[in-house]
Amino acid sequence: MKEEIRQKLTGAVIGLARTCEKNEKTENTNRVFLEALTVAGDWSASIFDMSEMLEKARKYEEEQGKQIKAEDRPAFHVSPYVGWMNDPNGFSYYQGEYHLFYQYYPYDTHWNSMHWGHVVSKDLLHWKHLPAALAPDEDYDKIGCFSGSAIELEDGRQLLLYTAVDQEKMEDGTVRDIQTQAVAVGDGKDYKKYEKNPVLTAKDLPEGASKVDFRDPKIWKGKDGNFYCVIGSRPADGSGQILLYRSENGFDWKFVSILAKNKKRFGKMWECPDFFELDGKHVLLTSPQDMLPEGLEYHNGNGTLCIIGEMDQDTYTLKEQFTQSVDYGIDFYAMQTLGTPDGRRIMIGWMQNWDTIAHRCNDSKWFAQMSLPRELSVKNGRLYQTPIKELDTMRKDRVEYNNVVINNDTISLDKIEGRTIDMELVIRPEDKENVYKKFALRFAQNERFHTELCFRPDESVLKIDRKFSGSERALVHQRRCLVNGDANELKLRVILDRFSAEVFINDGEQVMSAVIFTEQEAKGISFFAEGAAKIDVVKYDLV
Repeated sequence: MKEEIRQKLTGAVIGLARTCEKNEKTENTNRVFLEALTVAGDWSASIFDMSEMLEKARKYEEEQGKQIKAEDRPAFHVSPYVGWMNDPNGFSYYQGEYHLFYQYYPYDTHWNSMHWGHVVSKDLLHWKHLPAALAPDEDYDKIGCFSGSAIELEDGRQLLLYTAVDQEKMEDGTVRDIQTQAVAVGDGKDYKKYEKNPVLTAKDLPEGASKVDFRDPKIWKGKDGNFYCVIGSRPADGSGQILLYRSENGFDWKFVSILAKNKKRFGKMWECPDFFELDGKHVLLTSPQDMLPEGLEYHNGNGTLCIIGEMDQDTYTLKEQFTQSVDYGIDFYAMQTLGTPDGRRIMIGWMQNWDTIAHRCNDSKWFAQMSLPRELSVKNGRLYQTPIKELDTMRKDRVEYNNVVINNDTISLDKIEGRTIDMELVIRPEDKENVYKKFALRFAQNERFHTELCFRPDESVLKIDRKFSGSERALVHQRRCLVNGDANELKLRVILDRFSAEVFINDGEQVMSAVIFTEQEAKGISFFAEGAAKIDVVKYDLV
């Protein structure tokens, strides 16, 4: 294939040169000929620098992805062009566009040898698929190009910093993964791996840290002009920790400090860290594995953790002040943030969970999606999340009801339905002296299916339940969240997009996310109260 392209390029250049010689024997001939050689050389170089593995992935995704109908995908959430998707990678703003890469296996809807998929957007809602950016085609990353991040260099190129995975054979004959960090540089579409990769290896780890669990670098540029990155690590005690590194150029890295230590409090290995300053605080986001619940704050399994505190500038360590979950629902993991040109901090996450990955129908040609991008803020020691303001431009056909009383009944409201909607809901007791016992919102509903949000004000507990959403597997179908604030007024904003629900509670103080695969014909919405509740509803179609 490559030799055929080489021959065609050579023939085209020679043909162009002969044409120039026949028609115009001037200095212009030489100029045109040299320009042709330059263009052909650049094209040729880009092709011949691309590995056969990456070329194969790009060809496969181009052929297969276009066969998936738009209506079979989420309307405004990122999904893979074809195949498998997990962690968001390289969430960044580069040359006037938002770039999002992701863990990717194009050939199947199950996790396998990790590539990097790639999409771009002007508004964080309408995404264009670009060809796969990375493939595991070098000795040091042949097991996979795992998660990482992206940033613009001083010379205008885009740098990708990622975890490269290789294997080593042990004395007893067993094999284990070895994780290092590598870089690739490109123009926003094509990327070339650094000839001196990997740039961080076991020799750059602090004493006792594992070279098996050393992954997911998140890069940013500091106020001092240096590049910094945080990387998830596992110390000798088997718990998690976050390492901090510094570089002057993005290629040569030095260990700085252990930024934060788990000390066996929140699960085990801390994956996919992110670290940034926001509203006068320093915020560390990470996704711990193997968590144990603490009341309703943290759930079993693979979870999310936000640590808010102050940065000790002398020791480069984070002094913790507050901790919380990032998402209280069923499906959310491996979140990553970026700073927008207008100063906002935007987060996106994998709207899926390792404990529920069988939830996708087997006949689908794509698996998993990203969350809605969310704007972050810190208020009173808590992380708040709200849908990005760009979503407002998609709102159409406003329908509003005020002071609707529901008394031991289930009701529907005219024109309150749909599977791609933005709905705001305020629930109050009809009589503050006699508070209702239960309120329920059901959506993606027909005679057979529904997903439910249920609130009990006496407990101040909100539950999401998708067991009737069409799943044929005994997976995690319920999560409960202890709602902060006054239980006499609950504010919800519910975003639905075909295969998902995201619930923003009390102006974004908490969020619950869940994947659903209910048939699209199930678009009904109903409201129920045990006792007397009063509601205000505003609903928009998202177009």
